[in-house]
Amino acid sequence: QVQLVESGGGLVQPGGSLTLSCAPSGFSLDSYSIGWFRQTPGKERERVSCISFTDRSTYYTDSVKGRFTISRDNANNMVYLQLNSLKPEDTALYYCAADPRAPCWIAELVEWSYWGQGTQVTVSS
Repeated sequence: QVQLVESGGGLVQPGGSLTLSCAPSGFSLDSYSIGWFRQTPGKERERVSCISFTDRSTYYTDSVKGRFTISRDNANNMVYLQLNSLKPEDTALYYCAADPRAPCWIAELVEWSYWGQGTQVTVSS
């Protein structure tokens, strides 16, 4: 069974950090680009970052550049999103997704093949 499982979310104060993990099962990361997306109630899901499986090229949305870092560990079949200098506006349900195309930013939201259930990130004092 193909699935993605996110973990690492939680409650953190503004300026704090979290590391989100994405663990695929049922398939290997070697041939998939991985993206991180987030969504808040009443808003569209937003692509936050992604990393290609070919050359590990990355994409970041403007609001997280310099604060978030995506990485992949193919040997352990894991992808991570390091969230630093968190702001209240980063509060959202964060999802990871997988797609067999590269570079990772060419796939439209509805085209990503597999999705996880999400992990909640709440930034509040």
